[in-house]
Amino acid sequence: MANVVKRVLSEGFRAFFLGAAIWAILSGLIWEVWLGGQATGTASDLSGLSMAPHLWHAHEMVFGYAGAAVAGFFLTAVASGRGLVIGVLAALWLAGRVALWQSAALPPVLVAAVDLSFLAVLTGRIGVQLVKRPKAQHAIFLIFLATLLAANLAVHLDWLGLSPDGASVGLRIGLLALCGLIVVLGGRVTPGFIRNAMNRAGHPPEALPPVTPRLDRAAILTSIALPWSVLLPPLTPIIALVLAILHGLRISLWRPHWSLRDPLLWSLFAAQGLLVIGLALFALAGWGIGDEVGALHVLGLGGVGGMTLAVMSRATLGHTGRAPIVPRPVAVGYGLMILSALTRWLASDLLYGWYDALVLIAGAAWIGAFALFLVGMIPALTQARTARPAPPPPPPLPPHMKTAPS
Repeated sequence: MANVVKRVLSEGFRAFFLGAAIWAILSGLIWEVWLGGQATGTASDLSGLSMAPHLWHAHEMVFGYAGAAVAGFFLTAVASGRGLVIGVLAALWLAGRVALWQSAALPPVLVAAVDLSFLAVLTGRIGVQLVKRPKAQHAIFLIFLATLLAANLAVHLDWLGLSPDGASVGLRIGLLALCGLIVVLGGRVTPGFIRNAMNRAGHPPEALPPVTPRLDRAAILTSIALPWSVLLPPLTPIIALVLAILHGLRISLWRPHWSLRDPLLWSLFAAQGLLVIGLALFALAGWGIGDEVGALHVLGLGGVGGMTLAVMSRATLGHTGRAPIVPRPVAVGYGLMILSALTRWLASDLLYGWYDALVLIAGAAWIGAFALFLVGMIPALTQARTARPAPPPPPPLPPHMKTAPS
């Protein structure tokens, strides 16, 4: 057991992908029980929370689950860290989850300080690494991390009684920052993976996904602006729709039909496709067409949940020397994540009469997706690297992707 713990703490993706998946299941189960109690009139006791249950739920999805998933990615791709660094960050993240869960018994200032410390230290760690080893293509990630930290601060300022409506604003900024991060990350990894697949199949260079510097820059800049547009509500639906169009065009150029036979590829396209749909629905809701809650769940479950699940799977296989072949349970989990997003949207927009049942189905699908992820990925996350050589790296970034926008 000691060796397993040591190994888990040896690399960021091991500790935080495990933590993210476990917390996705536990917090999902808590939410399912509470929703079931509301539907049957036997409400569960969540007296340990100082905030409304729905705010705790949203916070833990954006800053709890997604915060851990993002940390695992950054600590692997941007800033290395072993042993003490990973252990301290993991302890801070876990302390934040406990502090929120017992927030009614703790001073609000302490809850805020404990919860905010994780993102603050993570942002500092990434910042220091970029100062020591500057990489322009990674600088943009620091922007999104800082945005997440500011969003979480806004939530806590509301809970401290210092910023009315800060929780609503902060949660939206946080979710949209994650969506922007997905647009940037998806634009870097997805075309490269497709190019690799097409190269292996012997296709000529002109058949590969094209390089689109202007379109990429426009999508990146719009992604950065999107979360902050929440502070100017009339602009938010406009920017969301523009980003949906821009990223939708990018996806269409990446030869998506090449992903259909490989779950590691189609899961990336499915998540980004749902992100585009969610952004369009969110824009329409801003103009009074459709339900905003349904749109936010398409973004959160389909976009953020789907993309993090796909990236966690591929990164785990690649960084442990395993073949890029997803275990069957994990592939089924990708499908459950899509089901979760679509079912939750139907509950809010089209089948409101079945609201309670559909919301519970969506929650069960979310839990099932991460349970299957653990079934398929626990060996890779907890066991030693395999002796098999790692798969070849993706092709170099096009020149226009190597510099962050000014």
